[in-house]
Amino acid sequence: MTTKQRTLKESFKVNGKGLHTGLMIEATFLPAPENHGYKFQRLDMEGQPVIDALAEYVTATTRGTVISRGDLRISTIEHALAALYAAGIDNCLIQLNAPELPILDGSAKVYCEKIIEAGIEEQNADKDFYVVKQKIEVRDDTSGSSIVVLPDDEFSIDTMVSFDSPVLTNQYASLDKLDDFSREIGASRTFVFVREVEPLVKGNLIKGGDLDNAIVIYDSPMQQEELDRLADLMGVPHKNVTEFGYINDFPLLADNEPARHKLLDVLGDIALIGRPMRGKVIATRPGHSINTTFAKKIRKEIKHQELQAPIYNPSVEPLMDVNRIRELLPHRYPFLLVDKIIDKGDNYIVGVKNVTGNEPFFVGHFPQEPVMPGVLQVEAMAQTGGLLVLSTVDDPEKYSTYFMKIDNVKFRNKVVPGDTLIFHVSFMTPLRRGCAIMKGYAFVGEKIVTECEFMAQIVKNK
Repeated sequence: MTTKQRTLKESFKVNGKGLHTGLMIEATFLPAPENHGYKFQRLDMEGQPVIDALAEYVTATTRGTVISRGDLRISTIEHALAALYAAGIDNCLIQLNAPELPILDGSAKVYCEKIIEAGIEEQNADKDFYVVKQKIEVRDDTSGSSIVVLPDDEFSIDTMVSFDSPVLTNQYASLDKLDDFSREIGASRTFVFVREVEPLVKGNLIKGGDLDNAIVIYDSPMQQEELDRLADLMGVPHKNVTEFGYINDFPLLADNEPARHKLLDVLGDIALIGRPMRGKVIATRPGHSINTTFAKKIRKEIKHQELQAPIYNPSVEPLMDVNRIRELLPHRYPFLLVDKIIDKGDNYIVGVKNVTGNEPFFVGHFPQEPVMPGVLQVEAMAQTGGLLVLSTVDDPEKYSTYFMKIDNVKFRNKVVPGDTLIFHVSFMTPLRRGCAIMKGYAFVGEKIVTECEFMAQIVKNK
C-alpha cells in the first residue's frame, strides 16, 4: 500500500531565543512542493541562501546538530526536524533570520502544536521510503554509544541512556508509533549537568540557556558561591541547592524525561536521511555525533543506489497474475516477459520475471554461457510500463501501448538462469496526449542490473 507525500496546509511562525547565540529568532515554516524535502533558508544573509537538511551537510554536533555549506550555517535543527518527521511531513521550507532555530522550552512541544494548528496536506507523489532490509549498525567503542536498525514493517525507536551520575544513571524510552510522538515524546526537554555549564559557556555556547529551556542536573558537590558564579556566568537567578537532583522551575514530565529527550534527538537526526524510514531503531547511549554518523551511513547507501530494490515476497498474492496480464497485453509465448505484478501506485509499478534455463533465447545466447539479452530486459520493462499506462484508462482491454523511444540504457550486471528479475517502472512526466515518458530499473536481489528511459504511446484500437 502506498502512502502519499505530505506538506503543511498553511505556514506558521515560531519566535524565541537561540540556545547558543542568545539572539531573538523568528523561524517561518512554509508548505513546499513534492520531492522538495526539508530545506533551511537564511533570510539574514546576502542572496538568502538555502541548504538541504541532509546528513552530508552536518559539520558539528556539540550540544546540537549543525549543518553548513560555505558561510551558510544552521544549528539546533533537531527538535524542529523531529516534529516534522513524526508528523509524516516530507516537504517543508524553513526560513530563518539567524544561524540557529529558537530553543523555545528545550523540547519539540511548540513545533508539534504549531503543525497541528497549521494542518497537513496530502500531495500527489508517493512517499519514497528507505526500507531497512538487513541489520545496519554504527558504534563508538570509546563512548559505548551505538545505533542499530533492524528490518520492520513500521518505524519505531528504543533508546537507552546511561550516565556516570548518582542522579541520572540508566533510563529507557521507546516510541512504537510516530503518531504517539507529540503526546509521549515531543514535550521532553533537553538537559545539562551543572558541571558541564562552565566549559560550554567558555566554548561560546549556551548564551541563551536558562532554567526555562533545559533540565539542569546537580550531581557533583559544589559550594553555593560556585553555583552563584555559574548562575552569573549564564545570566540566570541564583538558586540555593542543598541536595543532588534536578534544579528546575518546572517538575519533570516523567521520570524518564531525559531518555525521552534523547529519543527525540535521535528522531530529529534520523530525519537527515531525507526520506521516511521503515525499520526498528535501537539507540544505546546516543548523542548527536553517533546519530548523524548513522544518518550519513544511510545517506551513502541511498546515494549509491538511486532506488532501493522493491520488496518481493513470493508468498503474497500478486496484484496481477499472468492470466490477468494476458488479458491486458497482446504478447504471447515466447514474448510475454512479465509473470506477475506485485505492487502499483499512481505513478509506478513493480513486475516480476522468473528467468529459467528453458527460455528459448538461451538456445543461441549462449549455449555454453547462458545470458539473458539486455534488449529483452528492456522489452520486459516496457511491458511492465505498458501495464502502468493501461491502468490510467477505463476499459484497458481496448487499448495497446507502443514503444516510441528508448534512451540512457545501461546494462550493469548479467542476468542468468535462476535469477528473479524485479522491474520498477515509474512515470518521469505526467501522461500527456496518450504519451508517457518512463524510467525503468531491473533488479536481481538488491542490485540494479539494467536501467533505461523510454517513451510509450497508448492507442485505443479495439
